[in-house]
Amino acid sequence: MTVRTRFAPSPTGRLHAGNARVAVFNWAFARHHGGAFILRVEDTDVERNVADSLDTILDDLRWLGTPWDEGPEVGGDHGPYRQSERQAVYAETAGRLVKAGLAYPCYCDLEAAVEPGFRYPGTCRTLTRAERVRRERDGRRPVTRFHVPAGEIVVRDEVYGTVSFPPDEFGDFVIVRADGRPTYNFAVVVDDIAMRITHVIRGVGHLSNTPRQAALFDALAAPRPVFAHLPMVLGTDRRKLSKREGASSLALLREAGYPASAVMNYLSLLGWSAPGGEEILTPAELVREVGLERIGTSNTVYDPDKLRWVSGRHIARIPLPELARAVKPFVDPARVPADRYDLSRAVDVIRGRMTTYSEINDHLSLFLVARGPELKGVQAALRDDAGAGVVLRAAADRLAALPEWEAPAIGRAIRAAGKETGARGPALFHPVRKAVTGRESGPDLGQVLGVYGRDETLERISAALPDGLTQG
Repeated sequence: MTVRTRFAPSPTGRLHAGNARVAVFNWAFARHHGGAFILRVEDTDVERNVADSLDTILDDLRWLGTPWDEGPEVGGDHGPYRQSERQAVYAETAGRLVKAGLAYPCYCDLEAAVEPGFRYPGTCRTLTRAERVRRERDGRRPVTRFHVPAGEIVVRDEVYGTVSFPPDEFGDFVIVRADGRPTYNFAVVVDDIAMRITHVIRGVGHLSNTPRQAALFDALAAPRPVFAHLPMVLGTDRRKLSKREGASSLALLREAGYPASAVMNYLSLLGWSAPGGEEILTPAELVREVGLERIGTSNTVYDPDKLRWVSGRHIARIPLPELARAVKPFVDPARVPADRYDLSRAVDVIRGRMTTYSEINDHLSLFLVARGPELKGVQAALRDDAGAGVVLRAAADRLAALPEWEAPAIGRAIRAAGKETGARGPALFHPVRKAVTGRESGPDLGQVLGVYGRDETLERISAALPDGLTQG
């Protein structure tokens, strides 16, 4: 059997973390088994659809790294399946159920029947053909109801075990609305059969829908897929996570500079644990380790602090050239003198302190300082310090003579200047650091000067030398 999973969002807004987690599980599970991951858009509820929402969902999924495997050809690429384009399939299937006596038209006015626990009494189930014709002549447009079979409906769930549902919980339910649109429970079953879905992995909120869907699979003589329901994702306030919680949307996570691999990794941990308790997983490692047997049943909490920790671990692992390319769009040239340093070297120095790409400016500004009034003021103060001038002169000579401009060699050159002048500790390092960066503290000085480059470093030291000691 070829494993086939699906993710079926509704175009009602951007993807939030709880919904995206479902996409991650389905994509990873399909990849783990060498199967197919299907994207299907449930857009028949036209009143709730949001303009451009589908495009943003597709962008979010592409960024997250969960590409789907098949669908209608759109511009040379596979678009998702869309329920709004499958109305004829639903109508034909509903007609077959009616013809087989497993569904029937219902003309009842049930607008008032909204009380919790209401169960349709089956009023129209036994109408004769003549009675139906008479109602339609009166202008009454029927819905189509599924005739729920008698007896308990038993569903096997891979996470929650065997769950039983008495049919009197819901009675005969609507599968096609009066305007011809299918209801959710009917459309998903028709689509799952047509798309040969073998595993339905989704949030536990859909567990209550499962008995209706199981009954429809049985009525259509189709094998039920494997059901696996993921535990609910809660916000830090212990309420259900929703699309309205902007902090959890993929769009904002992307804008904040979280690596997609880190977001995928963190989402996979919401209700699932890897063998051995490992928490930092690349997409390839997730695909290798994922399985339904390690999904828990307890609600899980979306923790922004944990996400940042996971993100920092991923940033620390990203190859330097790739990381430099990733952070470049986030660099603010107004805060960091972009034309006076090597970005890759700079990123290498501070990468261990970053948890998102957008933090790049705060970290870079600690040691990459423009030649502004602040720096010039510090350099002017150094020019009035004769002891600092001796150290700076010696350091400049040693640095200018270096055959290579690398952090270890820079550090040795400064220490050699200290031996020459008798300066140690702050008396040695502070004048050099202040002349170049305007600050007394920061990352390793050799690494910092390595980022600034030889010419920029020597020019800044020269600007801090007292008259008579200027670099020749």
